[in-house]
Amino acid sequence: MKIGFVSLGCAKNQLDTEVMLHELLEAGYEITPEETEADIIVINTCAFIESAKKEAIDNILDIAWLKENANLKGIVVTGCLPERYRDEVLKEFPEVDAVLGVGSIHHIVEAVKAVERGRRRYSSFDDRDSVALGGERVLTTPSFWTYLKIGEGCDNRCSYCAIPYIRGKYRSRPIEDLVAEAVELEKLGAVEINIIAQDITRYGIDLYGEYSLDRLLRELTAATERVYFRLLYCYPDKITDALVEEIRNNPRILRYIDIPLQHISGKILKDMNRHGGPEVIKAALAKLRTIPGMVIRTTFITGFPGETEEDFGELCRFVREEKFDRLGVFTYSQEEGTPAAELPDQLDEQTKQDRADIIMREQLEITEEKNRAALGSILRVLIEDFDPVSGAHFGRSYADAPEIDGKIYVKSPRRIAPGSLVDVKIDSFIDYDLCGEAVL
Repeated sequence: MKIGFVSLGCAKNQLDTEVMLHELLEAGYEITPEETEADIIVINTCAFIESAKKEAIDNILDIAWLKENANLKGIVVTGCLPERYRDEVLKEFPEVDAVLGVGSIHHIVEAVKAVERGRRRYSSFDDRDSVALGGERVLTTPSFWTYLKIGEGCDNRCSYCAIPYIRGKYRSRPIEDLVAEAVELEKLGAVEINIIAQDITRYGIDLYGEYSLDRLLRELTAATERVYFRLLYCYPDKITDALVEEIRNNPRILRYIDIPLQHISGKILKDMNRHGGPEVIKAALAKLRTIPGMVIRTTFITGFPGETEEDFGELCRFVREEKFDRLGVFTYSQEEGTPAAELPDQLDEQTKQDRADIIMREQLEITEEKNRAALGSILRVLIEDFDPVSGAHFGRSYADAPEIDGKIYVKSPRRIAPGSLVDVKIDSFIDYDLCGEAVL
């Protein structure tokens, strides 16, 4: 039997896909990247916000067409959508043969075997708070960069967010497990490992009684030889002095941090149930900016219920003043079951989008200013591939996270192997991307 996979959503979901891929290969199944060749297709879904749910549903319907019009024999839907809506997926999509919640990813072989035997309407929803974390994976990223998931679930309970209801309470993976996985990833060729969880700054509080991300970083770098580590999904109220010093003093921790702030208005932050108000945010940013060359990425939400013109104006001023290196914006999504969905003064979609567009126009000007300042500098770039259309290689510096930030296009008189670290002299830029010449 050939098994196809569609993996949707965030990198954390992608790692669940990688674990399921390994378990199916170990069980003797063949994995195919061609959906038209697959006997069974597994769709690992996201259901965080409305657009993610729509993407999941669209993919289910697209795959269902293959079942009706091609050789596909079965469809298995896993992840956040079935976890959030349970048996509704089977009820609403008769083409779906099996569903697994987020606590049941290790039942993937059982689910596929059930479909293979002709059993329909298979479902499993094990306790999401007790599912085994980690596990062997089949990398779906290049071997030279990948992700390391250090925890699962979330305890922050932001009022707009459905993640705690989908993924359960926060659970850290033991340091020894993470060190062993990082060592193995380095053996496979990893140059860059991106550390992820719903909130990596909460790491260790449940296992060790204190925030332990700085300790984890020390042990990861002590056990490995050359790999660099990047920090994604941090929270401002948990940026400890010890973490800041670890980033400052450890040369293999990239001077980059993704710290979603969501807003700066005290009133909006309170209604969002964010931990710490404007003062905590500004103090965390000031602390991080004491590290030379520190790159700060953030995200904001526009159109939260009750966001006035004054609140939005305060956010715009904050963006202009702080001049973030990287920035993204989400429009508020009214998610059923969350406290924010019941708040009065819900804004219309056009207002939400207009405000998001204004912020992104502000950020483009800031990015152009920073890119202009980078002209003539030399950056170390991790080469990812060659683009035959432009005739240039492309890659990323320490200032760019994979899949979410820009790229650096590199002209070179000879081909450079993917995974190589190359010095590049920057000579131009296009919007968010830099361009330069390899210094060979």
